[in-house]
Amino acid sequence: MADDGAAAGADHSPPSPPLHPAAPSDPPLDAAAFTHTPYYCEENVYLLCKELIRSGLADPAGTDLYAVFISNAEKKVPLWHQKSSTNYDGFVVWDYHVICIQSRRNKGEVLDLVWDLDSSLPFPCPFLQYVSEAIQPLSFGDSIYRRLFRVIHGPVFLRSFASDRSHMKDPMGNWIALPPKYEPIVAEDGNTNNLNEYIAMSTNDVGDLESMVNDVHSNKHGVVTNETLLPKFFSRLPEWHP
Repeated sequence: MADDGAAAGADHSPPSPPLHPAAPSDPPLDAAAFTHTPYYCEENVYLLCKELIRSGLADPAGTDLYAVFISNAEKKVPLWHQKSSTNYDGFVVWDYHVICIQSRRNKGEVLDLVWDLDSSLPFPCPFLQYVSEAIQPLSFGDSIYRRLFRVIHGPVFLRSFASDRSHMKDPMGNWIALPPKYEPIVAEDGNTNNLNEYIAMSTNDVGDLESMVNDVHSNKHGVVTNETLLPKFFSRLPEWHP
């Protein structure tokens, strides 16, 4: 994950942040308590999911967790409220970003949370607040900056994801950003690198809402939705029972 200074400076003035729903009743957690290596958001989310399960903050099997890769065909992904930004509003353009969304239900009420270790918003952040303030849907219309979201069910992601970190080396083999100190993540099937299979996405990959809701729990690479359908998609997810 790297930012794109040129794209961030394009002539797209971000709108004023809209009003957002109240924060969760529980106080925000300290993001610093979780493993975080700058520019390795996919691995950060992998370990975040494991820690949420271990600590009892998620279902013991991780069935309420979803890894969400944000990118597009041009790999230019605008987001607001990012800690690495030098802009007052936290605006940055990534080539891709990864967050965790926790699907929570209480008597039919949707109480989803977003866990983003790179965001300056509350941690975790109410889903609708994150969408309205960090994503700001439709800010860029149908331009190259419109975001796509690959949603992978947590248990599937933890079994299947792998990265040898080669994407963070330049043509001479030097690190663009220093890697985590722990060993690279290897998938259960022995695969050592499939990161690009999660990042690569285009508008042609977006299916109909019903199919995505039905397929997300079984597809190895999840499903791809757009910024308009994302809230509808998560609101339609049933309570998951393994």
